[in-house]
Amino acid sequence: MGYRSTRQCVEDLRRNGHLVELDEPVSARLQVAEIQRRVFANGGPAVLFSNVTGCAFPMVSNLFGTIERARFIFRDTLESVRRAIEIKIDPGVAIRRPLRYWKAPLTALTMRPSRKRPGAVMQNETTISKLPQLQSWPDDGGSFVTLPQVYSEDVTAPGMHKSNLGMYRIQLAGNRYQTDREIGLHYQIHRSIGVHHARALAARKPFRVNVFVGGSPAMTLAAVMPLPEGMSELTFAGALAGHRIPMVTGPNRLPVYADADFCISGTVHPDRLLPEGPFGDHLGYYSLAHDYPVLQVEHVWHRNDAIWPFTVVGRPPQEDTIFGQLIHELTGPIIPTVLHGVHGVHAVDAAGVHPLLLAIGSERYSPWQALSAPQELLTQANAILGQGQLSLAKYLWIIDRAADPELDIHDTSKFLQRMLERVDWRRDLHFQTQTTIDTLDYSGTGVNSGSKLVIAAAGPAKRTLRHQLPAGLRLPDGFSSPAVCLPGVLAIGGPKFESNQANWWNELEPALRSTVPTDDFPLIVVVDNAEFCARSLNNFLWTVFTRSNPACDVYGVDSFVENKHWGSRGSLVIDARIKPHHAPPLIEDPETARFVDSFATRNIPLAKWLQ
Repeated sequence: MGYRSTRQCVEDLRRNGHLVELDEPVSARLQVAEIQRRVFANGGPAVLFSNVTGCAFPMVSNLFGTIERARFIFRDTLESVRRAIEIKIDPGVAIRRPLRYWKAPLTALTMRPSRKRPGAVMQNETTISKLPQLQSWPDDGGSFVTLPQVYSEDVTAPGMHKSNLGMYRIQLAGNRYQTDREIGLHYQIHRSIGVHHARALAARKPFRVNVFVGGSPAMTLAAVMPLPEGMSELTFAGALAGHRIPMVTGPNRLPVYADADFCISGTVHPDRLLPEGPFGDHLGYYSLAHDYPVLQVEHVWHRNDAIWPFTVVGRPPQEDTIFGQLIHELTGPIIPTVLHGVHGVHAVDAAGVHPLLLAIGSERYSPWQALSAPQELLTQANAILGQGQLSLAKYLWIIDRAADPELDIHDTSKFLQRMLERVDWRRDLHFQTQTTIDTLDYSGTGVNSGSKLVIAAAGPAKRTLRHQLPAGLRLPDGFSSPAVCLPGVLAIGGPKFESNQANWWNELEPALRSTVPTDDFPLIVVVDNAEFCARSLNNFLWTVFTRSNPACDVYGVDSFVENKHWGSRGSLVIDARIKPHHAPPLIEDPETARFVDSFATRNIPLAKWLQ
């Protein structure tokens, strides 16, 4: 459906059984977020909160809460966008199969934004403090916008054709922001608004920013699409919305999305920074307070029938997981055309996306020779790490497709098993030290600072992985509760990490060397709670890859350095215990949990999804 507002989307979902309205009074502080987390976890509907205490605007969450609902929202355009992408990959396909692609010119017509005056979004003006003040986690630094569409242009080359529309979190209140006059902009490295900020700094000019909320769901998805730098997200949004995106333009005005439900308009002075955060983020921890740009608020507009859409992030999976699935459906086929020899890339959501990246590549070098070690895979790994946000990957595991031609890159358990059957720790570990990692990842040595590890595997299987604990396993004092996480992966509970604890590895390594056969368990992880880590695949992925920094936390039984290459003759060991510099994990507020528990016992439409 070519929705022109959030309300049109809400009413369509209601008519088709995809939305439930909650008219009980609830607070935007913690309560709506707790409800959203439970409804999403139980595969529930979108939720319209029509009675938000102290706020004139209704709120809606879980619009994209299932992949089926996301496809339903875009049911009229998703296939045409897929076909447009197919033509982008192979322009000749439209000539060979004209009946399949006859609508392609119509899709192309929707990709150019239109100019309009005036717009529905500018029907009313309000203030920041009258907007829904969403707080998702107890220790958040204030209220936030969690589904913003942040629009900016380059001060040196203004215009919609080179604009950026991104989803960067917005702090509405708290900390040192002047009420109703200032809000915080948090954007990380490898985000195009950062390029605009840098050019404004170089030009010694302020730059204008508009924050849209609501409107067509296509604008929300476009804001998270990994499009090439310099390509406007408005073009993708038009194709997905099924109509040209209307933008209100005028003298000395940054274009305003006419169909948005809300718009916050203001100016960023590039050298003005204030603390933003903390904020419960998608890795499952708080991102802490740091200095970020400030938007000087000049206007806050909203349409007559405005609804405030929001989501809640936290330890995955959450609603943003569905964004990732939908984006992969659309962009997955493009990967081999951009990264030659690479058949698939998967940023593992359960590990927080950037901490763990899986890839399937091809070994095509010297095909007349017997393959003895990964070769072209390393070239492909470097290419992957040179691509925009993929460059933030902390662990990249890449395998030769010939190892298992039917391997599904989204079957993380089987992928890791195929890797561990083949990997040779003496040669297949490739570190990058003192480099950039995700801003939200506190396992590194500082903000944006850490290391990367590429693990490449090719050739036939070298070992059969073990499913049971090794007989005769002996652990030194302080280490306990060994448990098998996956075939060939052993978790061991370790003592609480202390920064001055230098001897734990010297105590553990001899025990592992003598009692754990490398070919049975090529990978061992030391964690705070081995039973929790081994309880599920998601627990293993989240614990190990969000709590370790490769250059600091990877050890090897009988390790060595040869020609500056680090390797291990025995098992690889990852220390994934919580360290003093890590950010605290997210924990729900008990009082809020009890409040929502009470809803689950009452005769209300949402009760069955709140258990």
